[in-house]
Amino acid sequence: MDETVPTEPSRATDDVTQHVGYLLKRAQAALRGAMDKVLREHGLTVPQYSTLELLARYPGMSNADLARATFVTRQSGNVVLRGLQDAGLIARPATADHGRARPARLTDEGHRRLAEVQAAVYAVEQRMIDAIPPRRATELAADLARIATVLEG
Repeated sequence: MDETVPTEPSRATDDVTQHVGYLLKRAQAALRGAMDKVLREHGLTVPQYSTLELLARYPGMSNADLARATFVTRQSGNVVLRGLQDAGLIARPATADHGRARPARLTDEGHRRLAEVQAAVYAVEQRMIDAIPPRRATELAADLARIATVLEG
């Protein structure tokens, strides 16, 4: 597809519920609601789950990095980390080796809890993906990544 081909403006309709931004936010809210529902059954929130996923893949991330990656403020990220630490799902050193960053890592219980909940969360994502033709899933992911890049400046 030629990316230089002009497209119709998103406000081509007076009905705001048909604008691309509105539809994107509606899809995001539906995804968040579905994730909230399955995670609640496991005693986790979306930011807590996201933090566990990220630390499983990238152990040692700082609070600031985790907050950015999970779309919360640094203050909220710190609350999430404290809650996960109090629950025994992550460990952080009591003091920072240098600066203020205290790198976090999953505990054995954190790995177990993550493995327990992943299937439920992945099933939500699969339901979402199943709603579109298979060939469009890859294109949609690329489109969404481009949108984020353009808007992030």
